[in-house]
Amino acid sequence: MNSVKLSISFLIGLGVWFLPIPEGLTPQAWHLFAIFLATISAIVMRPFPMPASALIGLAAVVLTHTLTFEEAFSGFSRDVIWLIVFAFFVAHGIIKTGLGARISYLFMMLLGQKTLGLSYGMATTDLLLAPAIPSSTARAGGVLFPIIESLANNYESYPHKPSARKIGSFLISSAFQVNTVTNAMFLTAMAANPLIVDIAADNGLTVTWGSWALAALVPGMLSLILVPLVVYWVHPPEVKATPLAKEYAKDHLEKMGRIRAPEWIMLGTFVLLIVLWMWGPEFHLKAATTALLGLCILLLTRVLTWQELVKETGAWSTLIWFSVLLTMATFLNKLGFTEWFGQRVVDQVEFLDWKLAFLLLSLVYFYSHYFFASNIAHVGALLPAFLVVAIQLGAPPMLALYVLGFFSSLFGGLTHYGSGPAAILYGAGYVQVRDWWLVGFAVSVVNVLIWSTAGIVWWKFLGVF
Repeated sequence: MNSVKLSISFLIGLGVWFLPIPEGLTPQAWHLFAIFLATISAIVMRPFPMPASALIGLAAVVLTHTLTFEEAFSGFSRDVIWLIVFAFFVAHGIIKTGLGARISYLFMMLLGQKTLGLSYGMATTDLLLAPAIPSSTARAGGVLFPIIESLANNYESYPHKPSARKIGSFLISSAFQVNTVTNAMFLTAMAANPLIVDIAADNGLTVTWGSWALAALVPGMLSLILVPLVVYWVHPPEVKATPLAKEYAKDHLEKMGRIRAPEWIMLGTFVLLIVLWMWGPEFHLKAATTALLGLCILLLTRVLTWQELVKETGAWSTLIWFSVLLTMATFLNKLGFTEWFGQRVVDQVEFLDWKLAFLLLSLVYFYSHYFFASNIAHVGALLPAFLVVAIQLGAPPMLALYVLGFFSSLFGGLTHYGSGPAAILYGAGYVQVRDWWLVGFAVSVVNVLIWSTAGIVWWKFLGVF
């Protein structure tokens, strides 16, 4: 099966390579697009792990002389890439010290009397951890899922059985949908977000950690309030009250004991990172530098060790595939392909008012995620072109960036294969495919309405456009 997938990806790239080069494009731009398309196809179909597919694509770029070796590897020096890598390491400290679990148990004890309240406790935990854990899979799968599974078992709610509807199915669905919202709220909450910022920079648009968080604040909080309610209405639990949850959380906090020195250090580092990410740019301190500082503190205090960082495969894998996709996207823009493609699309819809055209463009971008198995693949493949098209249609550049950028997180909740957390949470066996897709579509409609109405009003108030 893997050989078939690899052959399909290869044939896609080869087929595009030998097509007549469109007028207005150089052979270099067209050939880079062919390799990029083959790489994205391999990332979506996964004949190999994502980093391996990316490296094969990078090798093809160099061996065909489409880019020089120096150009092909230029992406590895970009600060946005190292921001994510360093943040992955810091996230390991949050999980290792138990700080993430402690925060979750605290909110469970405060809000866990009702099943709906329990979902809000999980949402609050995810929100607090999102700024420093750039892996949505680590937050949902590493911190929240073990707790949800234990709670479900306490209420005799088991996977692959009718009892899953008691409580487990609802908590899994709610946690997953909330995770897509917290991904959108912080630049460091998901690996694709810095890629979006870098694509924006290629188009002359500047976004900082603080400006991203501020722009997402109002629509994000509205989504966090409404999403659990929508899941509760569309996919309600059979058990509505959860008095055992408070005792469960209390017992686990007692087992954890007092906050130990590593947790205090981790908490202090976490707060320092947030403060410097917010106000560091005023002192010319880049977000990646701040993340490096936090990592060094954890290494110097031995909260983390180098041996642990070596084993953090998620960070090193991200370094590879993120750098490759960023390089290809950057040079497609530099070589004029993105602008050329954008103009072709604009020519087809220029008779429409820009507001209607941008609305249709945004919805196509959002719901095309049904055809993707990764947020990163979707962003890398479509965002550069869609952003250019939106701007050429007449949409205010920052408005176009925020709508498409935030949608790049929110569309991850559509399917059971569309994002990293989906593989873990759906794979647990509590939610059937039909229910997963039904909840995903219902929540998507609510999120699209919130971020394209309240969000736009908020951004107008902020003077974004």
